[in-house]
Amino acid sequence: MTIEWVASRDAEVSYPAAPWDMVGQLWLSIFRLREPVDELRRAGVYGAAFVSYEPGSPLTYSELLVARLVPTEQHGRCVSITDIWVDSPASVAGGRELWAIPKGLCDFELDTSHRGPLSSTDWSASLGRSPIASASFTDVSRAMLRVPFKGTTWQPGIDDTDGEERTAVLQGSSKALPCRGRWDFAADGPLGWMRGARQLASFRQADFRMSFG
Repeated sequence: MTIEWVASRDAEVSYPAAPWDMVGQLWLSIFRLREPVDELRRAGVYGAAFVSYEPGSPLTYSELLVARLVPTEQHGRCVSITDIWVDSPASVAGGRELWAIPKGLCDFELDTSHRGPLSSTDWSASLGRSPIASASFTDVSRAMLRVPFKGTTWQPGIDDTDGEERTAVLQGSSKALPCRGRWDFAADGPLGWMRGARQLASFRQADFRMSFG
């Protein structure tokens, strides 16, 4: 399949046209934030995830995101991403210009090992020498049968979309199961506010195939 590439507004990088057909691995934990942080980060249910987009995707990169559930009149219950970093300039430009996803750049470390069906994974993300977050997971999701998923993201407008809000549909399938997850958010980092959230559950989506956009 031929992938169409789009030049970013500043013409410094190009990114794939929507939709993006992605494959990879995702580790997700659900949190409840009891007290609002600001207008964007209100009290409610949040998800924090590390994602590895692997070969077979139009872009390969790592990602850390925090998102919350929001009700919308037009699209019903959606996910809205409040904080997100990747290690791909093309992903930053595409995410911001196509879907108003406020991506920034950071550095990642990922280590995964397998013993039979059991996977053990350690992630960390940092801005230079300043840590943002780290997490450890154990799971057996690779042994699960593939199941479908579908959802919608809604993003308030940003400068890259001239203030226009954007939505995107994500759908695909993965080998998904609950897992053990443990997070540490750097107190003086941009996700320090998540230290006050209560972790509820963790999940792994192994070998996902997803269309986004």
